Amino acid sequence: MSSVLLFLLLLSGVSFCGCVRLGNGGYEDWRMGTATYVKESLGHPLNDGGGACGYGDLDIFRYGRYSAGVSGALFGRGSACGGCYEVRCVNHVTWCLRGSPTVVVTATDFCAPNQGLPDDYGGWCNFPKEHFEMSEAAFLRVAKAKADIVPVQFRRVSCDRAGGMRFTVTGAASFLQVLVTNVAADGEVVAVKVKGSRTGWIPMGRNWGQNWQCDADLRGQPLSFEVTGGRGRTVTAYSVAPPDWMFAQTFEGKQFVE
Repeated sequence: MSSVLLFLLLLSGVSFCGCVRLGNGGYEDWRMGTATYVKESLGHPLNDGGGACGYGDLDIFRYGRYSAGVSGALFGRGSACGGCYEVRCVNHVTWCLRGSPTVVVTATDFCAPNQGLPDDYGGWCNFPKEHFEMSEAAFLRVAKAKADIVPVQFRRVSCDRAGGMRFTVTGAASFLQVLVTNVAADGEVVAVKVKGSRTGWIPMGRNWGQNWQCDADLRGQPLSFEVTGGRGRTVTAYSVAPPDWMFAQTFEGKQFVE
């Protein structure tokens, strides 16, 4: 490759590092971890509407069947919720599918540690292990069904979402809670603010998962939201909810654009 061509490629932003580009110019290399899966017939929270991220029914909230619970080293007290990971099975000729195909999963749950078991036999999610407890559909894209635990490589990638961010409003007269879902780009949410027509911007705190809460009565006011993603980008969605909004309703707003 000539020096002139190399200079032009670098100038145009072409990368030779083998990384995946994230929103706002971030990159992440492949890292080693492990993965298991939960059979869909067992009714695990990944598939029946539970989960530590608070998403409820994953199909309703557009996360579908390719999801995973992640260990505490990745979960970050809920900050990983909604993030996307590309995963491939490696270094196991018996259980990995030929060619090491990849699958992209969304972090939708927490894989709890089991300190009473060794890290390589039941205690897969013990700190500081980086482990994915994948849905069956996702796991079978990279490994065989008879596998128990498999070594994997994984990396953060951008999330491809259809439509805008979604805001599900709950709470009571004295507080407001909003579940933020369907977030594109890096998928994570690190800060949320809400504004009524008679207030300024009110910071919300993470209650659990991707549920955010503030102590304010905003009934009878249109609601606007400001969402900051994991890479520091902010999107403001004005008047997402009309003045006559009601608890348990879901509204769609602007989206992160790559």
